[in-house]
Amino acid sequence: MISIKPFLFVLISVFTYTSNISSYFKSKKKPNVIVIFVDDLGYGDLGCYGSPTKTPYIDQLALEGSKFNNFYVPVPVCSASRAALLTGCYPARIGIPGVLFHKDTIGINTQEYTLAEMFRDKNYKTACIGKWHLGWQKSFLPLQHGFDYFFGLPYSNDMWPRSDIDGSPVKPNSYKTNLPELSLIRQNTAVETITSMDDQGELTRRYTEEALTFINQNSKKPFFLYLAHSMPHIPLGVTSDFNDKKQTLYANVVNEIDWSVEQITKQLQRLNLTDDTIIIFTSDNGPWLNYGNHAGSTGGLREGKGTCWEGGVKVPYIIKWPGKIPANYENNGLASTLDIMPSLINIINGKQPDLPIDGIDLSESWLNKNINSKREFIAYYNQKYKLEAVRKDHWKLILPHTYRSYSIVSGNDGNKGKRIPVSIKSAELYNLKTDPFESVNVSDFHPEMVKLLTNFANQTRQQFGDEIIKVNGSMVRPAGVHLGFSP
Repeated sequence: MISIKPFLFVLISVFTYTSNISSYFKSKKKPNVIVIFVDDLGYGDLGCYGSPTKTPYIDQLALEGSKFNNFYVPVPVCSASRAALLTGCYPARIGIPGVLFHKDTIGINTQEYTLAEMFRDKNYKTACIGKWHLGWQKSFLPLQHGFDYFFGLPYSNDMWPRSDIDGSPVKPNSYKTNLPELSLIRQNTAVETITSMDDQGELTRRYTEEALTFINQNSKKPFFLYLAHSMPHIPLGVTSDFNDKKQTLYANVVNEIDWSVEQITKQLQRLNLTDDTIIIFTSDNGPWLNYGNHAGSTGGLREGKGTCWEGGVKVPYIIKWPGKIPANYENNGLASTLDIMPSLINIINGKQPDLPIDGIDLSESWLNKNINSKREFIAYYNQKYKLEAVRKDHWKLILPHTYRSYSIVSGNDGNKGKRIPVSIKSAELYNLKTDPFESVNVSDFHPEMVKLLTNFANQTRQQFGDEIIKVNGSMVRPAGVHLGFSP
């Protein structure tokens, strides 16, 4: 008889960290940690994942570290995915289930213990450079949540009152008409605005330069750098150095992100920090497919960003730590953005959160090829507390829901294509081991697995809610609320 109890222990109880990682790592110098989090990069967008686009420096990371083939975000949109990374919690648990907009008065709650706070408590210097998107008011910005330094945008780079094609002011009555100009923020203060496509094209370079400066200034002490690139989220932009007319603009953008990785790795080499630094490279969700040639690739997976099909939730994940993480290794264990925080906590012997989280410490499977991932289950939410899919090992149950399909008409050159609503009337089961493209519904052949995953879905709903069937969760914590009129 199949049991669900192992997952329930993790999901329901206050998270208890294992301490089986070798005492060797805890006795040595604490490693620096760099998390490179790119926006809307698809599973099929890197050379090492099969893309024709050349990404030699990211590929080198994979060659010198481990590449994960079953790594997932719990929600296929921007804000929620970032909340999961920085807290180890299902976004539904902490009140940030979807995308935050400029009119929203909520953001990450100060009661949540962030990855940056964990590092700072261990005397690390911490920096967030790039896209934040967890609340734009001062109380929600990075400096109020564990970061010593911030330079970047408060939200997505398309949240501006301008065309995503040429940067011109939008026409009256556009949904963007009332958006404020897009601010670049340093610490807690807006220092300039992004008002043109040329400005957009400078973001990757500027973020990289800020990152290099931070690394150089903190080379004698442990540091945590969260480098959250705005690209390749639309509107796409590159510097003149990467404006290759022989390939797509999207490929150029990915090439410049690859250059950014090159600069960071070379900086670590110059400062003799390579062996003492963990580098993690991943994405917040799959590609925004209805932008056509301004969007990335899922590598053939079904659908994309904004859906809980594989193309929306499966993302590249690479981790390098010379001499510790296995090199040139493909890890096929199930893993999630949720698991980054608890795994790093164990590696540096960090403080445990006071409140329950949902990530699982996978550090031992990171460090040892012979240890399997402890993650067995994942729940996939979409915006507004909608539970759309659940998974156990290689089995995935798509729950009844309506989603907007990308498979009809794609846009081109920055223009948005059409999406149509598609309704899933009854649960569909997919065996991802034999059918990674989710093409054959096998629910009639495996009723026991359908029952198991349905039970897991119901338990998840009881904890975090499900707007689709109007269930409120009992373990949901509130987001932070901005009070008053000033930012």
